[in-house]
Amino acid sequence: MKRTTGAVAIASAAALLLSACGGDTADTADEPTTAAEETAEDDAAAEDDTETEDAAAGDDAAATSEAAPPAASDGTSLVIWADDLRAAALEDVAATFEEETGVPVTLQVVANENLREQFKDSVGAGAGPDIAVGAHDWLGELVQNNVVAPVQLSSDLAGQFTPESVEAFTYEGQVYGVPYSVESLALIRNTALAPEEPESMEALVETGKQLVADGEAELVMAQELGQEGNAYSMYPYLAAYGGGIFPLLEEGGFDSTQVIIDSPETVQGGEKIAWLGQEEALSVNIDPSNAIPQFVEENTAFLVSGPWAVQQVVDAGIEYEITSIPDFEDGGETTPFLGVQGFYVSAESQNPQIAQTFVQEYVSRADVQVSLYEAGDRPPALVEAYDQVSEGNTDIEAWGAAAEGGTPMPNIPQMNAVWGPLGKATADIVSGNDPAERLGTAQSEVEAAL
Repeated sequence: MKRTTGAVAIASAAALLLSACGGDTADTADEPTTAAEETAEDDAAAEDDTETEDAAAGDDAAATSEAAPPAASDGTSLVIWADDLRAAALEDVAATFEEETGVPVTLQVVANENLREQFKDSVGAGAGPDIAVGAHDWLGELVQNNVVAPVQLSSDLAGQFTPESVEAFTYEGQVYGVPYSVESLALIRNTALAPEEPESMEALVETGKQLVADGEAELVMAQELGQEGNAYSMYPYLAAYGGGIFPLLEEGGFDSTQVIIDSPETVQGGEKIAWLGQEEALSVNIDPSNAIPQFVEENTAFLVSGPWAVQQVVDAGIEYEITSIPDFEDGGETTPFLGVQGFYVSAESQNPQIAQTFVQEYVSRADVQVSLYEAGDRPPALVEAYDQVSEGNTDIEAWGAAAEGGTPMPNIPQMNAVWGPLGKATADIVSGNDPAERLGTAQSEVEAAL
């Protein structure tokens, strides 16, 4: 009923849109998406590029579109910007939307590493798409730059998504996007080397060290860190005792007026990072280029990573199990960041009513969320879709469990001042710096930047 009502509601708008083309849709129908490019699958943690087939409507048209700027909203079609994988997953829903509403859809492929800035800059210049697909942590910057329009989710519709995914797209009490996937870090374990799930981080370290001593492994554990550190990767430990970066507000979101990097709770988490470094479970020599390969090459039984790692593990033929990152024996509960992907509506959309209908009534459909899951292997944000894909799929069940209790990555623009200083602090702590002193320095650096 909701979807049919939406189609009827925009019928007059569709007629106006089509009349702007002189009643002839040939021009928009022939306008292709750009040739698919290699894109980075994860915005917070590095991952391998993935190549897909050309998504263009024809070889000649694709060749001409490669050098052209991304298509902008002009009132003649609904223009959606997405990376190659999401654009491919949206082809069927775009066709359905056009069939049911009469509104043509232009799927414009934009390389993932460029999409955020191109979206912000294009809309700021009065151009850009009607809709963009991207990560929730862009939100604060996009709102401050007047790039995105609010999305009016009814309480009934919002209740069909996981609470964390809606919270992720909420800024100062207003929802600005419709989520479709949720991801987090988890523990991926080689079950041939380590048959039993470790009950704690201490048990994991003990098993990993024994495997190294027995010559069955070279590393206790693999987790991205690198010489410059990685605040995203280290956050589960920093937040294990109630610490973090900014305090959580009771109504949701973060209090950006306070920084708690040097709080006793965060320092306690930093001490665990120091301990993991002393036990050689963490190393600055493990970075985005070699963390997953170390596991795939069976140099370690344990990998802390995200869904983007799984395909390489499967391709290597490794028997594995995914579980939540173990807690600490003294009660510290590892708490990963959650990354949420979703659909934004441009504040400069030439088709605002139609764009709102698409994100609210089509993106929220279970079949659409399942298609997007199949393109990226991330657990759907829509509960109905998650239930469908997790049935009989132990991996998706495990990713869902790993995300429970996680914290949506702060979507406030102040986070831009955090990543570098805090990341470098985690690397220095693993290298032997005192956690309290080093996190105190990071606190001062962040406060100065803010």
